[in-house]
Amino acid sequence: MSCLRMHKIGFRYLSRSFSSEANLTTVLEQNGVRRITLNNPKKRNALSFAMLQSLQKNIFENIEDINLRCIVLQSQGPVFSSGHDLKELHQSDQKKREEIFQLCSNLMMGLQNIPVPVVAVVNGLAAAAGCQLIASCDITLASTKSHFSTPGASVGLFCSTPGIAISRNIPLKAASYMLLTGNTINANEALQVGLVSKISDEENLESLVENVLQSILLKSRCVLAMGKKFFYEQLNQSLPSAYRHGNEIMIKNLAHREAEEGINAFFSKKPPKWQHE
Repeated sequence: MSCLRMHKIGFRYLSRSFSSEANLTTVLEQNGVRRITLNNPKKRNALSFAMLQSLQKNIFENIEDINLRCIVLQSQGPVFSSGHDLKELHQSDQKKREEIFQLCSNLMMGLQNIPVPVVAVVNGLAAAAGCQLIASCDITLASTKSHFSTPGASVGLFCSTPGIAISRNIPLKAASYMLLTGNTINANEALQVGLVSKISDEENLESLVENVLQSILLKSRCVLAMGKKFFYEQLNQSLPSAYRHGNEIMIKNLAHREAEEGINAFFSKKPPKWQHE
């Protein structure tokens, strides 16, 4: 992946906030981090068609802006997201159902294709497509009060699409347990099987988030974009192909000015001055 040349401004001083789609989501962009909050707690932050549209707009808007370094997905209320809006699905015709699931699939797949890390922050329940959403993010941080489930079969609607993301994150037996029983797993269990990256108690969750964000912000946007793209591409390659591709990426990365800056800074025992492009 080539590092894109984009208009630069001092990202450390960029701050903007807005709400969208009848306040279904809110956005705060500051110091290189775009925090998107699911803001419909009365509906358990269900991934309705309107919520999915709002998330898609918030996530992918100006995604190539060099000042954007990370995206955080979080929520208001005790439920991160309960998944699809069952009432909406039940009342929709075939065409509308197809639109909803296609939009959802595009959103989930798109999270891996954008050039910046996407961090999910969970402090409650993530169920069905809500669990799919956190599984589709690059990093998931959760409080110990959080829990996760794919209970669709209990209402006669198997969590087929959530299972796609979940089975690509956790071992087969763990995924099968979640999908076939619908039983909830707690944060510790989610950490053990690899559904979440790190956990902390609720009081220290924001400190954990900030530590992770600072670690990301210390890196070159361009290098992380190159690495993230290759990381997901190589998962679908054979081992020899992955190593051939990896060798090419490493050599390309070494020739880039960000690597020269970083290596020189390392030997000089000075912090690197990234260009991010």
